[in-house]
Amino acid sequence: SADELPFYLNLMSHLAHYGVPCPSPVANRHNQFLGKLNGKPACVVSRLSGKSLIHPEVSHCAAIGEVLGRLHNAARNFTQTMPNAHDAAWRAYAAQKVTPFLSPQDAAMLESEIVFHQENTLAALPQGVIHADLFRDNVLFDGAHIGGLIDFYFACNDSLLFDVAVTVNDWCMGADSMLDMARTRALLQAYHAVRPMQKEEQIAWPIALRAAALRFWLSRLFDMHLPRENEMVNAHNPDQFKFILQRHIATDSNSVIWL
Repeated sequence: SADELPFYLNLMSHLAHYGVPCPSPVANRHNQFLGKLNGKPACVVSRLSGKSLIHPEVSHCAAIGEVLGRLHNAARNFTQTMPNAHDAAWRAYAAQKVTPFLSPQDAAMLESEIVFHQENTLAALPQGVIHADLFRDNVLFDGAHIGGLIDFYFACNDSLLFDVAVTVNDWCMGADSMLDMARTRALLQAYHAVRPMQKEEQIAWPIALRAAALRFWLSRLFDMHLPRENEMVNAHNPDQFKFILQRHIATDSNSVIWL
């Protein structure tokens, strides 16, 4: 809604000020970012160069880890807050709504994961403003360099580790729904060099991976089976994140954070 837009616009302006490559809102003559165009909220932002990658390499993953660490550091002194719309309450609600569309096996796995994350939260870990959707299609590469991070409209306050897990689950995932070790290590080491992870975060890494996979499995199930009227959503196949979640569950006891 228009009431929510100032958070995102001010966040992008704040990050751009600290050198994070993202769309920078342009203020009008009254020093306001948000105006109106044909009766609708509108804003002009800077144009970014580059294009998204389909097949990232180790060097690209390292660059993403570094810039995500910079984003988290830069947002430390951003004073506005936005709750995560995809929190535990949303997970419970969404699971209840999509369960009738699932096979008995998938429904059982979903119910088990909801309980698991109720009992194993990330709330005690370092918190801050996160992007929450830093997939490959939301990053522009200009040659070997990052031209910009886009689509901040899921940004919110939550666990920083969760944001790292969301990013790793997309950028470092192999065709077999298992993490590629070289890409994962490169992203995590580059991130850690900028924003060192605490020991508690390293221990909680398997939980964060599962939480991130569950979030997108659920939201994709919801978008596929319960599309909202007039909502501009490109429904993705939820099975991608179901398989990723299954892999994370199966390897949970052997999962380590590669630093």
